[in-house]
Amino acid sequence: HFGLGFYSVFMIADKVTIDTLSFREGATPVRWESEDGMEFTMSEGSRTTRGTTITLHVSEAEEEFLNLWRVREVLDRYCSFMAVPIYLTEIKEDEVKVTGEDGKDAAEGEAKDEAKPEEKPINNTAPLYTRAPQDCTDEDYKEFYRSVFHEFEDPLFWIHLNVDYPFKLKGILYFPKIKEQFGGIEGQIKLYSGQVFVADNIKEVIPEFLMLLKGVIDCADFPLNVSRSFLQNDGYVRRISNHITKKVADKLTGMFKTERERYETFWPDIHPFIKYGVMRDEKFAERMKDCLLFKTTDGKFLTLAEYKERNAEKLPDKMVYTSDAARQDAAIKLFTERGIDVAVLDQLIDVNFVSYMEYSADPESKFKFCRVDAELDSLTESGDAPALDNEKLTALVREAAGKDDLTVEVKPLANESVPMMLIEDEQTRRFNDMGRIYGRSEFNMPARFSVVLNSRCATVQKLSEREKDETSTMLTRQLYDLAQLSRQPLEAEQMTEFIRRSMEIVAMAAKM
Repeated sequence: HFGLGFYSVFMIADKVTIDTLSFREGATPVRWESEDGMEFTMSEGSRTTRGTTITLHVSEAEEEFLNLWRVREVLDRYCSFMAVPIYLTEIKEDEVKVTGEDGKDAAEGEAKDEAKPEEKPINNTAPLYTRAPQDCTDEDYKEFYRSVFHEFEDPLFWIHLNVDYPFKLKGILYFPKIKEQFGGIEGQIKLYSGQVFVADNIKEVIPEFLMLLKGVIDCADFPLNVSRSFLQNDGYVRRISNHITKKVADKLTGMFKTERERYETFWPDIHPFIKYGVMRDEKFAERMKDCLLFKTTDGKFLTLAEYKERNAEKLPDKMVYTSDAARQDAAIKLFTERGIDVAVLDQLIDVNFVSYMEYSADPESKFKFCRVDAELDSLTESGDAPALDNEKLTALVREAAGKDDLTVEVKPLANESVPMMLIEDEQTRRFNDMGRIYGRSEFNMPARFSVVLNSRCATVQKLSEREKDETSTMLTRQLYDLAQLSRQPLEAEQMTEFIRRSMEIVAMAAKM
């Protein structure tokens, strides 16, 4: 009466023998032998102690399983938490005996091996997640994390699941530190049933966004023989998934409300998990909507409501953000000098997240997200700006850029030292960014730029006043390249020309 699990031995063995003796008094030992699992012979065995020995005669093609490290690897993966202790003993070459047809020598060898008292099980029959949370210390959790996932760096924090009703569910979920972009994160959730390993990362059981975490989940009522169709249509499985999501949300919202400072220290590492979860799970999004933070360029952490309140006077319906604080520093300062907070949204996931916040989180709201190089309305300041020759300036800029259809605007910006800014359409840029993320750049839309000349800047005023000549054209080209440089590096030929022109302008200034 063997099951499928036993017959898997014939995947690597040409022959299998079993020597067994029942615990019942007066029982006769039995020897079972088969070469294919279809036909077998049974005879009286020679075992003298209670127990069973299964001997695999490994085929030549599968001799890797005769290596101790390979056997250990298999046991570590599939039996690491099994409730029954497992011992792994390496038999040295000088201890090997030739087994006779009646199995006598094998039985003698077994008795000698079983008498070794110093052997310890290689598996953990009582893993940490089976204990009550109050019985576990922080060091216990960290040690369990290191041993299971072979990590050297401690996790940020963890969530201990311990549920007895309406289903039995135990486990520990760890939030690891993130050092790279969101797209490179790889998590691992190990699923067990009664301490028997089932599989890694079954998305029907584990909410998809939690697969970015590391952890162990054990559901004793979960069937060992699972199929994708069963999981997709089973209400019990869905309830487990929903409960896990709720416990994670409860942990995060509780930390936000009672340990705000600690929550903020974790935010740079955990925000990709949370943002992904918010976009993928409506119930999770509803629970977490008031706990989403936005880090500003000056290091503050603000909720959306807090950002709106702080910037209501100068920026009532927008949040300005930077995707590269170093590259966009000049544009950032234009906002911060006016007391406007600039959020840092520089992860790959933020490309989708800002669109989600606009269109999904609150469909009725007209609140928008604009990158610092796509929003100028809050930077304008009318009053003392003189009237300029807009037609002349437009012609100069179009000639400098080599684009006859370029949109050119003249506006009075608050900062008089900025002569020109290059503004990129927010929605077109987002569409193209998402195309690059998903590898579909062939569908990119042509970039839509416009140039804004600052009418309060003395340089722009001088250009408007003087007659068009080679010098005014050269200076306009220089301003245009500087505006481009504030956004991204110039192409090779553009940079060469920019350097040559810069030297020429310096030489002109030296003669003045």
